Amino acid sequence: MAARPYHSSEPSIRDHQEWLGYVQPNGLVVSSQVLFDQQVIIDHSKLADLQRDFINALEVPPGDEVEPQFGRFLSLTSDGTPHGFATNFLGWHPDQIDWNTLERNTLLPCASVHIPELDATLTPTAALRFAKVTDPTRPYQLLAEELAPNTDLDETYQASHLWETTPSTRFERMLTETGVSLGVLSNGHQLRLFYAPRGETAGHITFDVQHMTGTAGRLIVGGLHALLSAFRLTNAPTKALLTGLCETSRKYQSTVSAALAEQVLEALYEFVRGFQSANDQTHGELLRAHLAGDDDDKQHIYRGLLRTLMRSVFLLFAEDRDLLPAGDLYYRNYSLHGLFERLREDDGRHRDTMDSRYGAWAQLLALFRLIHQGSAHPLLSLPARHGYLFDPDAFPFLEGRTLSSAKPPLVSDGCVYRVLEKLLLLKGERLSYRTLDVEQIGSVYETMMGFRMTVAEGASIAIKAKKKGGAPIGLDLEAVLAVTGDARAKYI
Repeated sequence: MAARPYHSSEPSIRDHQEWLGYVQPNGLVVSSQVLFDQQVIIDHSKLADLQRDFINALEVPPGDEVEPQFGRFLSLTSDGTPHGFATNFLGWHPDQIDWNTLERNTLLPCASVHIPELDATLTPTAALRFAKVTDPTRPYQLLAEELAPNTDLDETYQASHLWETTPSTRFERMLTETGVSLGVLSNGHQLRLFYAPRGETAGHITFDVQHMTGTAGRLIVGGLHALLSAFRLTNAPTKALLTGLCETSRKYQSTVSAALAEQVLEALYEFVRGFQSANDQTHGELLRAHLAGDDDDKQHIYRGLLRTLMRSVFLLFAEDRDLLPAGDLYYRNYSLHGLFERLREDDGRHRDTMDSRYGAWAQLLALFRLIHQGSAHPLLSLPARHGYLFDPDAFPFLEGRTLSSAKPPLVSDGCVYRVLEKLLLLKGERLSYRTLDVEQIGSVYETMMGFRMTVAEGASIAIKAKKKGGAPIGLDLEAVLAVTGDARAKYI
């Protein structure tokens, strides 16, 4: 992996972080924190027995020359008896299942949808009713669709003469159009659990049987059972039902996004202070041309620091999603996660001198150059990305190229550490960028837009903004003292 995974010190959260890390969800389905809060616990003392039951429920158990297969997720025998992985292992109640098969057709029309513009009718294989149906027009909590064995879930095919799509996208559309947010898509060797609430970005988790039969797969089996067992879908307390877990996870993630946006803004202020200190150490040479210029020159500094933060957020997102090189070479010498861990250790040993230590900023610059220009080295292969975001010539002052002898600005390790801390820790817990979607990353960026950088003309203090998330107001003390009487209060 590009970045070594961080796990909570709380064992129950750590279990969920581990199995979610193995299956690598696409988008958000459930949050490990919400699973913990709702007491969804994986019992290690029962994992071996649970995995044995799992293997016994497979249509094709693992063997020397055969790949294991879930087989049918939901099906009926010739005499109409419910059969399949969902009933045999997950314990789904047959009387809660409506069918759309040759043997039985009890599916209500609300589970099917016709899309005229695509000339396509979408209908699942089966649908699972709520244990207690409170709205007769919305009786189903989950739709399930069986595909032909080994169908690629993500391979494009012609669903109709007007619609070229993938099985996964087609099924997701079925969920959003019917208003049933939960679904399971199966091809015999993979189960893909969807959460697709209408009007929101869908997420899914793919459980691959070949990753679940060995010792290392026990936690994944535990995770699958924790989410899709009959208890989780039927008998758990309302907030601990799967629908409740998914809904609460979205709300929690929105809270996380808002908190992250505030902290990223604080990180921007930290960078401003760091570069002011670096400028002072060059007796003003580093930023002289920009500070002496017009307003656009001053805003160039702000835009450069903003760009640095967005580069960092992008890289943390990419590292958490394993989109950058794997291995210790990248982790030790380039990775932002690796840099943060090293700086955190340094802070524990040398807290009093962190603002007099340097080197972290130069590593950031090297990482930015690596992403932009790529690497052809056999031990660190990375294609050049080029593009606007990492262009080193867009803001030369970040690399110290405004100095007579170009060298990285003396931005302290303490500054870089505090910035990364704002980007990576929320309430003492490590933030996983894997669970953030593009829209949430965009909202972080929007929080930092609309600000301007001004230069204080004299000794000043910063007054906290009234508006939450607003920029502090700089108050020039000399200007205040120059105003007398009642005019001073009005001026302030």
